Amino acid sequence: RLLSSRVLNSGANVALADNRMRVAEAEFAFKLGSDLPPRERPYSMQEVVDAAASLHPAIELPDSRFADFTVVGGAQLAADNACTHWFVLGPPSDADWRAIDLSTHTVTLRKNGEVAAEGSGADVLGDPRIALAWLANSHAHRGCGLQAGDIITTGVCGVPAPIGRGDNLTADFGPLGGVEVGIT
Repeated sequence: RLLSSRVLNSGANVALADNRMRVAEAEFAFKLGSDLPPRERPYSMQEVVDAAASLHPAIELPDSRFADFTVVGGAQLAADNACTHWFVLGPPSDADWRAIDLSTHTVTLRKNGEVAAEGSGADVLGDPRIALAWLANSHAHRGCGLQAGDIITTGVCGVPAPIGRGDNLTADFGPLGGVEVGIT
């Protein structure tokens, strides 16, 4: 879950402090405009996309309380809130994002102006809209659903990029916009 106290707007500065993972991830995020309540029949990808009010470029700065999060296992990672730490949300895209094939859409993460990682929407379960629908159906199956106003991040495009204090990060989503964060 994204905790509201951990969601920052583009242009923010984030203290790296004791962050063990020290990586940044460029991600597609969606803000829901309509509820997706629990129901028996699975939601189609189109229904879930129709419920989204906006698409946002985003940067996640994950962290874990485990010294080596790669070996602790799924249950511990779930208990660790799936390594969610800081989330930087860019402004809503002005582009007609519903008309763009997000699976082939390129995303570039730059660190201090240099390319640190590059990926596409295909890196996210084949398409970030598939990830969005999967999450909506997972929540519906568990009886909790999703609500208008929820911000959903879909997963990293490319690979996580190593970061350090003093870095300036920008994620370029082309015509979909961009997001930036400073690391202190």
